[in-house]
Amino acid sequence: MTESYMKKLSSTLLDAITDKDPLVQEQVCSALCSLGEVRPVEMLRTCEEYLRQHDKLAHPYRAAVLRAMERVLSSRASELDKDTASTIILLASSEMTRMKDLVGDWQQAVSGVLVALGRQFISKVMEELLHRLQPGALPHCAVLHTLASLSVANAFGVVPFLPSILSSLLPVLGMAKQDTVRMAFCSALQRFSEGALEYLANLDRAPDPTVRKDAFTTDIFSAYDVLFHHWLQSREAKLRLAVVEALGPMSHLLPSERLEEQLPKLLPGILALYKKHSETFYVSKSLGQILEAAVSVGSRTLDTQLDALLAALHSQICVPVESSSPLAMSNQKEALRCFTVLACNSPDRLLAFLLPRLDTNNERTRVGTLQVVRHVINSAAAQMEDKKPFILSSMRLPLLDTNSKVKRAVVQVISAMAHHGYLEQPGGEAMIEYIVQQCALPPEQEPEKPGPSSKDSKADSVRAISVRTLYLVSTTVDRMNHVLWPYLLQFLIPVRFTGALTPLCRSLMHLAQKRQEAGADTFLIQYDTHASLPSPYAVTARLLVVSSSPYLGDGRGVVALRLLSVLHPNIHPLLGQHWETTVPLLLGYLDEHMEETLPQEEWEERLLMFLRDTLAIVSDNVWICQLSLELCRQLPCYDGAPQEKNFLYKCIGTTLGAASSKEVVRKHLQELLETARYQEEAEREGLACCFGICAISHLEDTLAQLEDFVRSEVFRKSIGILNIFKDRSENEVEKVKSALILCYGHVAARAPCELVLAKVESDILRNVFQHFNTKDPALKLCLVQSVCMISHAICSSTQAGSFHFSRKAELVAQMMEFIRAEPLDSLRTPIRKKAMLTCTYLVSVEPALDKQAWADVIRGCLHSVMALLPEPKGEDGGCQESLYLDTLHALEDLLTSLLQQNMTPQGLQMMIEHLSPWIKSPRGHERARALGVSAHLLRYFLEHLRVSALVPFHNLGLLVGLFSPRCADLWPATRQEAMDCVHSLLYLQLGYEGFSQDYRDDVVERLLSLKDGLVHPDPAILFHTCHSVGQIIARRLPPDQLISLLLTMFEGLGDHDQNCSRAATVMINCLLQERGGALQEKVPEIVSVLRSKLQEVQGEHILPAAQHSIYLLATQHCAAVVSSLLGSPLPLDSHTCMLWRALAAEPHLATQVLGLLLEMMNRDVPFKESRAFLLGRTPDRVATLLPLSASCALFEVMSTPAVGPAVLELYPQLFVALLLRVSCTVGVQLPRNLQALERRGASPALATRNLEPCSSAVDTLRAVLLRSGSEDVAQRMDQEGGWELLRTSAGHEEGATRLARAMAEHAGPRLPLVLKALACTQSSVYEVQRVTTTAFLAELLNSNVANDLMLLDSLLESLAARQKDTCASVRRLVLRGLANLASGSPDKVCHGDCEDIFLDQVMGGMAPLLLHLQDPQTTVASACRFALLMCGPNLACEELSAAFQKHLQEGRALHFGEFLNTTCKHLMQHFPDLLGRLLSTCLFYCKSSWEGVRAAAPLLTGFLVLHAEPRQQPQVDLDQLISAFQILLKDPAPEVRTRAAEALGRLVKLA
Repeated sequence: MTESYMKKLSSTLLDAITDKDPLVQEQVCSALCSLGEVRPVEMLRTCEEYLRQHDKLAHPYRAAVLRAMERVLSSRASELDKDTASTIILLASSEMTRMKDLVGDWQQAVSGVLVALGRQFISKVMEELLHRLQPGALPHCAVLHTLASLSVANAFGVVPFLPSILSSLLPVLGMAKQDTVRMAFCSALQRFSEGALEYLANLDRAPDPTVRKDAFTTDIFSAYDVLFHHWLQSREAKLRLAVVEALGPMSHLLPSERLEEQLPKLLPGILALYKKHSETFYVSKSLGQILEAAVSVGSRTLDTQLDALLAALHSQICVPVESSSPLAMSNQKEALRCFTVLACNSPDRLLAFLLPRLDTNNERTRVGTLQVVRHVINSAAAQMEDKKPFILSSMRLPLLDTNSKVKRAVVQVISAMAHHGYLEQPGGEAMIEYIVQQCALPPEQEPEKPGPSSKDSKADSVRAISVRTLYLVSTTVDRMNHVLWPYLLQFLIPVRFTGALTPLCRSLMHLAQKRQEAGADTFLIQYDTHASLPSPYAVTARLLVVSSSPYLGDGRGVVALRLLSVLHPNIHPLLGQHWETTVPLLLGYLDEHMEETLPQEEWEERLLMFLRDTLAIVSDNVWICQLSLELCRQLPCYDGAPQEKNFLYKCIGTTLGAASSKEVVRKHLQELLETARYQEEAEREGLACCFGICAISHLEDTLAQLEDFVRSEVFRKSIGILNIFKDRSENEVEKVKSALILCYGHVAARAPCELVLAKVESDILRNVFQHFNTKDPALKLCLVQSVCMISHAICSSTQAGSFHFSRKAELVAQMMEFIRAEPLDSLRTPIRKKAMLTCTYLVSVEPALDKQAWADVIRGCLHSVMALLPEPKGEDGGCQESLYLDTLHALEDLLTSLLQQNMTPQGLQMMIEHLSPWIKSPRGHERARALGVSAHLLRYFLEHLRVSALVPFHNLGLLVGLFSPRCADLWPATRQEAMDCVHSLLYLQLGYEGFSQDYRDDVVERLLSLKDGLVHPDPAILFHTCHSVGQIIARRLPPDQLISLLLTMFEGLGDHDQNCSRAATVMINCLLQERGGALQEKVPEIVSVLRSKLQEVQGEHILPAAQHSIYLLATQHCAAVVSSLLGSPLPLDSHTCMLWRALAAEPHLATQVLGLLLEMMNRDVPFKESRAFLLGRTPDRVATLLPLSASCALFEVMSTPAVGPAVLELYPQLFVALLLRVSCTVGVQLPRNLQALERRGASPALATRNLEPCSSAVDTLRAVLLRSGSEDVAQRMDQEGGWELLRTSAGHEEGATRLARAMAEHAGPRLPLVLKALACTQSSVYEVQRVTTTAFLAELLNSNVANDLMLLDSLLESLAARQKDTCASVRRLVLRGLANLASGSPDKVCHGDCEDIFLDQVMGGMAPLLLHLQDPQTTVASACRFALLMCGPNLACEELSAAFQKHLQEGRALHFGEFLNTTCKHLMQHFPDLLGRLLSTCLFYCKSSWEGVRAAAPLLTGFLVLHAEPRQQPQVDLDQLISAFQILLKDPAPEVRTRAAEALGRLVKLA
């Protein structure tokens, strides 16, 4: 790009800098910076020229230009030549002093320009600035600020000039009267001092290493005198703070003697400011610098000021600090820095001041003092070395403080002490114990929680800080190893430290590992020299038991096991190899689970196996007995932890089982029985587990000890040898009995089965049976649990087959009593479950019970579980759900065990019959349970199916019919189970057909893929799935089972669940469609059942489904269906009418039906004559039933609009047959039975039509005309009363005449075929039919239609044939017809249509489409979205098409800028030659009348240029673009101006 273009761009943007909108102005500045990044010199020169030429430009806009220049200079100053730099320096200097008053943003921007240049051209900048320092005149504030900023930004460049600067400034200090000027001087002196100190501290890198402090001291002291003695006394707070900030660094440059001389006045003066200012950070910071300066010169004045200093600084530390106040936190840090200085200088006096304040009860004072103590311990370690005993002794009272803030401070102090050797001193152990105590605090409940105003987070709680401290001290402070090891072991056992077990174990493990690395001698614990340490047995017991709840206390199980493994040399020398192998396996098991997924029982069993293996390896009875003693001793430690105490009992049982001393075993068992806390359920369970595990090795001793306990006085509630029970109430004794009974159960369950069988009735059940009459619920539960375990032990024995259980029937009966006694409104205890499990275990035990007894058991158990009310959702919902599932599984196991006794279709049918009432229950939860149980039984039957010969599965249809409709149950879970049932049944059928168990049928397997559709809430999807299920059933059901399946499903139409009823209809119709061809012989039965079900079952879905069923049957067996329906009694009920109408649903079928009905109507004579008993009376004509039924059926079929095409096809036959039917039924009566029905009135369920034969035929004829499109004929007959005439003997002839006239007028084209059909009936045996035919033909000759349709000859021929008819009426009508002749003409219509096709080139419209996405009319914007989406696939650019699909989908919010950026990127990559064309379009749209489109045009331009390549520059007319954007920069819309400025900044790319 030429410089002229660069200048033009820059000038254009600079002209827009005066924009009133701040966002536009900011964008203009940003665009200028973009230009400067590419061509900094040209941009800066243009800006400099612009500011010179626009002398009167307002200062906010001048400041904006200068800020842009500063941003460019900050990164591109090194690219400037000296001339340009000099020009800009002169401009900035001039701008800086243009106005006498201080204009912050403007002069700050000028200062920024000079500072940026000063980093590269310091000499020229300093020369200009020094030129502005005129002798004897106050410098401009902006000059001072610039010098101050430069001295920090470039200390090495400014400090050599500092003597000159100070010599110019100091003489005029006294002339500064305004506070702003004084503050500027203070800021400058502060920065000068900081720059000088930095220079002196880095002389090795300084340009002039000969510079010394003496060069500044005199001038700085002169300035100090003015600042301290005059300006510090100002009433203006800001000025005082500015003075204080300056005095801090200045104090380091004061001459030593002058500083010493000033300190008595300086320090009090600074301290006095604490009371005058709320923000004291600057005071503390300056004070710290002054103290450092005083100490560095060895000042003696500090001693006299020390008390005042300590008091003032201490008060600053004791002020509560909010973390949201950065200045307040910084103030504390600076105050603590002051304490560090004083501690190094006067440690004794500092401690004498601090330590007594630890004894105060004031929270703020104590916390603040502790903070200072911690700080000086860390920062003045050398000075505090010999003060350690005093500091430790002063912590006595803070250790007793219960305030959480004090606790946190104490812990932090102890942490500092640990790092500096304090805890190795006498009294250090108290500090360690204190940390452990805080680690043991409950995480959620700490004493004196912070108030609501406090923001203490959980991570900063006392416990969290203590845990971190203990771990860090143990792992990072090497000097603490010998202090903490093995001292920390003594905290493992006491209950009060239980909460600290995790951090304790973690620390001990780390310490032990370091000891092991140091050598075995240092690791092995000398218990004789550490009497307070717990024994190896105590440590083993404690760590093993707490591992049973591995996730409690932040996961103490893992660290406890790891510590146990590490301690193995101190536990027993033989355990090393085994523990090193097994402990990692245990830890790996924990890694595989989380707290929610860990199976607790399995985990405890793994730990017990670990204990058993340990005991086997040790194999030392003395050691084992000592361990069992320690385990028993620790029982009280777990009174508040029932789960862990339960596991401890198991450990005791395991250890006693390994002991060889029977005396020790019986003694411990007796003690356990005497000391157990029987009131607690978990303890009773734990005690029983202990006895059971012990009985594995000591069955005789365990039973003997229990027998002794049974004979004790406890059960007689009198004072006996066990005095501990003397005050127990009746309830307490029941608890003891419960525990005892549980013990017997666990003994039976755990002891060797072969040994148990010999003892079960004599020693175990004898002591259990006597308590069955209890009413205590807890005792009852224990009885059932115990009996369940005993029964399981019996059936699990290898000798169970030969065992005769004499009390089996009694026990089963007692279990059923327990089950029946349970309430049906809730499930609170596992009594049902345990009782059913007991019955399950006893099924196979001899003697066998009769079938009736087991049937009673099944009914009782089903009622007890199925009828349970659903539990309301509550806090214990999870527990209730688990109990319910366990109970249901127990029921399934019982039914499975009974089914196992009769694994035949009959046995399966018996089970399903018991479940059937629950499967059909109106209550959803009962159906769900029953289906679940059924599915389980069917799966079991299938898995254990053994077919020795091919036999039929005779009840398949019944079972499939029972389960399949439940696939649409209202409860989704029930649907899934029903599908499983059908799946199992179809595989059972395959099994009975001879297929192997591992055979997988592709059709049946499709059921599993359909299960997802059963949970869909959309009914359409659900019933479509049911249809698919029906298809699968139809394909795999044997032919002999089809009718039983259908009949069962018909029964399902009346199901309480409407969904299941609907599903039954869907499946029935599916079966009829798939397999209806094989049902011809069953059609009458099916139709009869269908009609009866329609009368029985109410439901809006039933009738449409039944209509479809009859339709499907008719498509395969039309004649049979028509015949069956014609057998329906007259008058037709409404349901039968609807079935007839269903046959008109499809034209081809309707044609068949109409043909059959016409045949039936003509098969029999229309009436029969009956002789009257009176002579001379005319015989009565009575209608025959079949033609009458066919006529009624025809009317119902005609009632359906869909029958139209079929009527048109059979129009002549229908018209003629019905016209003749009308004629021959005039005056015909109904049969007597139907007459009686007519007189009594029809049932509400029956159709309301008149059954009178002639009226019925007339109505049907009228319906034919309506359905055939001859509505005008019917309407003409209505108007002329023709239908009424046809019904009567007197008017019938006239009625036929009027019908012919209407036909000729409105249905002429139909007449040729009608006449052809009539020709066959002219010689009818029935005179009345010949009359009707002749009347109809004669009237046709009275119309011109006869000539128009060329019917004249045929009509005349027909009439001539009737001239000699025996009936006078016929001959008369022939003569009338011969007198009538006429003629007419036809009509034609034609029409057509056309289509227009619009084609356009996609790329030509790309820019307008993109820009109009911002169109104010949403319809236009949406149309553009759609057009771009449609164009995308045709652009030969997959990336562009994908971008359109991603951003422009309907309903998706469009981020226009992001979309344009992506689109332009792909356009320039794939269509680079389009740049000029697209930019031209953008130029056109820059003049759009819509603001959004005008703003989009420069935005699109900018993105196109952004992604263009320099080689595309020839396509671009920059002059046009710049001119267009110049206009847009004056647009009234800020958004448009912003986009134009942004685009101008991007045009710099096209060089």
